[in-house]
Amino acid sequence: MSGVQKLQVADNEDGMRLNRWMKAHFPAIRHGDLQKLLRTGQIRVDGARIKANARLESGQIIRIPPVREAETVAAHRGRIEALSPADIEFAHSLVLHQDHSLIAFNKPAGLAVQGGSGTFRHMDRLLDAFLGRGGERPRLVHRIDKDTSGILIAAKTREAAARLTKAFKERETRKVYWGLVNGIPKPAEGTIKLPLEKKLIGGVEKVIALPPQHRDGQQAITHFATVSTAGRTLAWVQMMPVTGRKHQLRVHAAAIGHPIIGDGKYGGQDAQPTGGLTMKLHLHARSIKIPHPAGGSFEMQAPLSGHMADAWKFLGFEERDADEQLPEFLS
Repeated sequence: MSGVQKLQVADNEDGMRLNRWMKAHFPAIRHGDLQKLLRTGQIRVDGARIKANARLESGQIIRIPPVREAETVAAHRGRIEALSPADIEFAHSLVLHQDHSLIAFNKPAGLAVQGGSGTFRHMDRLLDAFLGRGGERPRLVHRIDKDTSGILIAAKTREAAARLTKAFKERETRKVYWGLVNGIPKPAEGTIKLPLEKKLIGGVEKVIALPPQHRDGQQAITHFATVSTAGRTLAWVQMMPVTGRKHQLRVHAAAIGHPIIGDGKYGGQDAQPTGGLTMKLHLHARSIKIPHPAGGSFEMQAPLSGHMADAWKFLGFEERDADEQLPEFLS
């Protein structure tokens, strides 16, 4: 049995409900057991009692009581049997790299990272296909939106998860996204510094950008650079989030007047596709650079797939063009 753990909520977990955070980090703890641990005060956040549906804030410390590793292993062995051979094959087809510490996936657009109401096929569940010999199950260390494709990292051990989570928290990572946006950004490259705030608008939770000097909201910084254009209507843009806020790139792109194609939530009519493009979000997590848990650094690129690959082919964009035109923030 492991002892008491105190884990810090990462930047990219800001706003996540506690029950979902627990499912991501401790999937073997069942809902009923979680409720009991919360009711008896064994799980606390910043030393205080908390409810399962409470939303977490980055930097908070979560106290986790001792967890029986044997029960965790047994639970995961039972879960892997629930995956069909097709699901296991599919999970392995997404692997870009795997070693003793981590797995890098190329997540397709439309596949959720974690489960929710009515969502049974998601990356977190597919991790059952990678159960270790000792029964340890990989853990996701960050998230990307369901409709965003590209790089997703999972840690294969608890130690690796702690080190990778710390790297994300302390912004020791470099993530680069490719987006297809409406219009041609002017200037062609720059930095967006607009704080973000979550609001309930018409019964739907949305993230809004606030004026630069606004005291409310969370600091959010995005570097961007235009790689290529298609006439005067579309641009291929590289984006690097310095912070990791929910929907940051989508909101920042819309805030400067160049929403990502297919992003009806934040771009409205301006995000409607034209020509042979589909009404899907054209955003791809292209690459990541992060300290490797075993030492040194790890860097990986995810090739375009699905509708993103179709769009690049249709518009005549070449992936190598991005490597030949590295913006200052990537050099």
